[in-house]
Amino acid sequence: MKQTQPKKTEKKKGGTSGQWVLTVFCMAVGLSAVLSLASEFVMDGAGVAVSLLILTLFIGLGIVFDVIGVAVTAADARPFHSMAAHKEKGAKEALGLLKNASHVSSVCNDVVGDICGIVSGATGAVIVTQLQRALDTRSVLISAGITALVSGLTIGGKALGKTFAINQSTKVVYWAGRFLHLFHRS
Repeated sequence: MKQTQPKKTEKKKGGTSGQWVLTVFCMAVGLSAVLSLASEFVMDGAGVAVSLLILTLFIGLGIVFDVIGVAVTAADARPFHSMAAHKEKGAKEALGLLKNASHVSSVCNDVVGDICGIVSGATGAVIVTQLQRALDTRSVLISAGITALVSGLTIGGKALGKTFAINQSTKVVYWAGRFLHLFHRS
């Protein structure tokens, strides 16, 4: 009869899961407040065109962060070890992203992605109001059309982005690392 050895418990990095949940919660509240206030400030008194630009920005931001979150979970660390050995800019940062893939994915996909989705929905509601005022109508078709457009662009963009992120994960993580390297202090 074969005896099984008791499994070693691994020490979790970054504290307990309760600490992580609290950190994510605080990040979400803070980022949501900042993006919402910035959106309201820019759109206050702005026309439909500016509001559509802000909406596009939020949808695009959500897609970009979704791509990064997926790429970090799909990428292989080996090329980045080689790049780091050759002192390529961004390689260490890319390895840091990969080492913390679950947290990076959570922040990118859940925190930033969900906040962008919520803020883009609120921005869409402002656009509906602006269009109804400009067209002097209360048609529910405007609301349905803007909601469908926001949903379609967000979901379609993320679907395309996920395919790209999986197929080009090394490039995406490399460029995310290069971007983070801009803020690196030696």
